[in-house]
Amino acid sequence: MSDTFPASILGIDGHAHVFSRELDLTSARRYSPDYDATLAMYQHNLQSHGLSHGVLVQPSFLGTDNSYLLDALKQAPQQLRGVVVVERDISRAELDTMDRSGVVGIRLNLMGKALPDFSEPEWTVLFGHIAELDWHVELHRHVADIPTLIRGLMPFGVKIVIDHFGRPDARLGLDQSGLREMLELGLGGQVWAKVSGIYRLEGSEQENLDFACDLLPLLVESFGPQRLVWGSDWPHTQHEQRITYTSVVKQLQALGCTPQVMRSLLIESPQVLFDFSVVEA
Repeated sequence: MSDTFPASILGIDGHAHVFSRELDLTSARRYSPDYDATLAMYQHNLQSHGLSHGVLVQPSFLGTDNSYLLDALKQAPQQLRGVVVVERDISRAELDTMDRSGVVGIRLNLMGKALPDFSEPEWTVLFGHIAELDWHVELHRHVADIPTLIRGLMPFGVKIVIDHFGRPDARLGLDQSGLREMLELGLGGQVWAKVSGIYRLEGSEQENLDFACDLLPLLVESFGPQRLVWGSDWPHTQHEQRITYTSVVKQLQALGCTPQVMRSLLIESPQVLFDFSVVEA
């Protein structure tokens, strides 16, 4: 399928994962998959839902061994981009090689971890490389800590991407700790957010959707539609028994986006952020 996808952009899925149950998993993992999520399966989902391009994000349970993701990028270099997880002391040569393979960012999955001190020398060197490569730094953390992390990253001049709405708790409403600050920081033009993982917002299915519907207009107002991207979060790890690609597409449709906002989420914004150079349909 990698040779037959549309050359023009029909829609970009800005967040998905591929892996095999046979891969070596990091000892620090919080979750172990018992199934495969292959590139072919992912490409089938894109095609079945009228999408053409995708962004593969390194899953936390594979640690810093990005080889499976990088191999997928090599199989479909025009169709895919990648976001990797790296050690702080990774060499510039390794980063340059990844850049040529279609990598456009690094992910900091900080769920359940101590907050890092970005002023430490190793972080400073790494973020200097990221800025020079024009990559982004993706943050996965509960919303209460997101403003602190954003402020720590801003001096490096890197693009900052917030995972899954910033992982707020839908049950706590719009006034919960960190959420308003996150929205204020979105006004500066350096921060992007992923409209993804609605089912990870801690409430019931209806609570999560209602909260996302309330939050999205605030995100559009603060970030602007040009800095919001949609992602399926396929294969919906830890929620795969009840969530499907079709169900997350339906959740996106239920958000009530205007046609222009939907186009921004699926085409215009991710095309810029993830450096897709092909011309949209």
